[in-house]
Amino acid sequence: MFTKDLSVAYLLDFYGDVLSDRKRSVLDDYYNNDLSLSEIAQELGISRQGVRELIKKAEEELNFYEQKLHLAQRFGEAGEHAAALRTMAVAHALPDEFIREIRALEECIG
Repeated sequence: MFTKDLSVAYLLDFYGDVLSDRKRSVLDDYYNNDLSLSEIAQELGISRQGVRELIKKAEEELNFYEQKLHLAQRFGEAGEHAAALRTMAVAHALPDEFIREIRALEECIG
C-alpha cells in the first residue's frame, strides 16, 4: 500500500526548489493539492505506476537533503526555542519591546 508521508509536504517547502520542475509539480499535486495518483497520471499522460515512482524518487531526494542539511529540523527547533523565550519573557515581566521582538521572530519562523 502506498501511503502519504505528510512530513514530505514540510520538506517540500524547504527543498522544493532544488527538485526538477516535474518532481516538484507532482509532489505539489499529490501533497498540497490532494490529487490522486490517477488524476496526476491523467494530467501527465503517464501511468499511475509512473507517478508513484516519480513521487518515491522525489521523496528520497527531499529526505537526502534533509539528512545532509537538517534545515527543516533546525527551523522547527528555532520555533520551539522562540516559544520558550516568549513564555519566559511573559513570566518574568520583561519589557514589552523584548516580547514584541520574540513575537516577530516567531512570525518569521512560522
